[in-house]
Amino acid sequence: MGIENLVQNDVVLTRLDALFNWGRKNSLWPMIFGTACCAIEFMSAVSSKHDLSRFGAEVMRFSPRQADLMIIAGTISFKQAPILKEIYDQMCEPKWVVSMGACACSGGFYDNYTTLQGIDQIIPVDVYISGCPPRPEAIIDAILAIQDKISNESIKDRHKDYKGLLDA
Repeated sequence: MGIENLVQNDVVLTRLDALFNWGRKNSLWPMIFGTACCAIEFMSAVSSKHDLSRFGAEVMRFSPRQADLMIIAGTISFKQAPILKEIYDQMCEPKWVVSMGACACSGGFYDNYTTLQGIDQIIPVDVYISGCPPRPEAIIDAILAIQDKISNESIKDRHKDYKGLLDA
């Protein structure tokens, strides 16, 4: 029985939203799904020079059940797509997705029959990071964009009407 079941449509949720969103945006637990060179660039974003932990995304998780932010970095093939969808489905709500790099956003220069032309065909994406590979500053900017998005969300529902290629 979650908070969504306790509140009805006639309850004003602005203060409750603000409290939950403050906690959510300042304690992101990212999980990297790295398949190519963008994952190497992500390592520099979490190093001491750029220090991603300043923005509340300090603890990297390697289990989808412990993460609320998935960062997909690199090329995704059609063979990997069901695995990515399954990992996304294992994450608890609320969850956010960052598509990092040209390959994850649009297939990159791999325009062939084996490469997925953007991960937004199978899972909903909240923030896109362009570049091949993107700079660490762009990764930090994406984390700040996710935090802004979280600040303006409601606890009601997210992505209910999304249908990807692998959804029935």
